[in-house]
Parts: sequence; C-alpha cells; structure tokens
Amino acid sequence: MKKVILFISVFVGLTNLSFAQEDPDREAHWERIKALKVAFFTQEMNFSDKVAEKFWPIYNKYEKERGELFKREHADINVECLNENQANEYLSEFLSVENEEYRIKKQLFKDLREFMSAKEILKIYKLEDEFHRKLFKEYRSKKGGKNNNSSE
Repeated sequence: MKKVILFISVFVGLTNLSFAQEDPDREAHWERIKALKVAFFTQEMNFSDKVAEKFWPIYNKYEKERGELFKREHADINVECLNENQANEYLSEFLSVENEEYRIKKQLFKDLREFMSAKEILKIYKLEDEFHRKLFKEYRSKKGGKNNNSSE
C-alpha cells in the first residue's frame, strides 16, 4: 500500500503542471492517472488473471460512458445569458444525465455479479473513492505547497 501511495505522490508531483497544458498533454495526463488506477485496483483487489480479463473490459466501458456523461453534465453554461426556457432545457439535461449515470452503474454491478461477489463489488466501489481522495489530496498538497492545511 505504501508503494502505491508513493507512486501516486511521485506521479502527481511530476504531472501537476499538465493541467495548464493544451489538450494533448491533458489526455496524456489522464492516461497516466488511468494507469495508476489500474495498478491500484489490481494490487488492492489481487485479481486473478481470469477475473482481470473479465473485469477490465467491463470497467473500462463503464468509465468511458461515465466520462461522456461527465462532459455533458459539466458543459460550460453562462447562466446569466440563459432565458427561462434554456435554463429548463439544461435542468432536464442534468436530470437525464443523472438517470443515465444510475443506469450505467446498475449495469456495471449486474455485469460484475456474473463473476464477482457482492462484497468484491462493494470493495471496488470503495476503492474508487479511496483512489480519488488520495489522488486529490496529493495534487492539493503539491499545488498548495507549504500553505496546505488539509484536515485529513
């Protein structure tokens, strides 16, 4: 576990400037984060080769769909320039995205239940949060420098 934390720390330290770069660099940054996530999940879950062969295609499809929904939900919207009808359209879109997120998560759990226990699926769900917390904490500490007053 300490190796994973150290690896994430080094990674974030080396790549925190990439957020300010253009899209090709940002894409490379996200690919590196994805590789870290794969390593983290694989180590924490101790996947057999057989399970890994089934898990990663399903999980990668889920992540791709979730990323597309994230882009839809976080589109640049200048609220001040919207009329009421346009605002209602955006609210409907947000609800549509929320429903779609629920649907793809439900499908993920259903697909994983074919070869994993409910307990293992819950562990993956918790590991996602843990990975994002650690990654964000490391990013914050590198970006914040000496002024970081993290409560964790």
